[in-house]
Amino acid sequence: MSNTERRIEVERKTKETEVRVELDFDSGEPVDIDTGLAFLDHMLHAMAFHGGFSLVVKAKGDIDVDAHHTVEDIGLVMGDALKGALERSAGIMRYGHAVIPMDDSLFEVVVDVSGRPYLRYIASYNQERVGDFDVNLVREFLYGLSSRGKINLHAIQRYGINAHHSIEALFKALGRALAGAFSFSAHSGGNKGMSTKGLL
Repeated sequence: MSNTERRIEVERKTKETEVRVELDFDSGEPVDIDTGLAFLDHMLHAMAFHGGFSLVVKAKGDIDVDAHHTVEDIGLVMGDALKGALERSAGIMRYGHAVIPMDDSLFEVVVDVSGRPYLRYIASYNQERVGDFDVNLVREFLYGLSSRGKINLHAIQRYGINAHHSIEALFKALGRALAGAFSFSAHSGGNKGMSTKGLL
């Protein structure tokens, strides 16, 4: 499979946001993030860098009102890109798992890119914001990603004190888990290798 076959580009425009995502699991470059939200830029960059895949995210939204619409729509568009990648990824591992520490924090992320969406997100932060970013929006991003990407996503904070550290560990673990799930399996048989049913 050539690199271009799994390079996915998705755009979404509404009255509230404009979002463009380019995703390529077969390339590590470029990683170029500009959402208007500095903390989210940092997290998405960390996710792609540690996952080793190419990710471009360009977003404009009504962040002067609230960041909710922008974060949610980025999750939705990234989910659409993941769904597109899945449709072109016969013979991948399907499951991905990573546990990442960052100083006081430890986060575990497990994914099944099975075409069946589900989100289980367990985290508790001792602060409401990291800089200007509302930590409650992390769930909105993950929900959009899992629902539109049709991914079974479990993100579990094992422990943590500093919210920045915990969320960064989450995004790094998410990048590693997605990269593992979308890597190609050693055994042949296309989608037959992804399920005992013979088809996802």
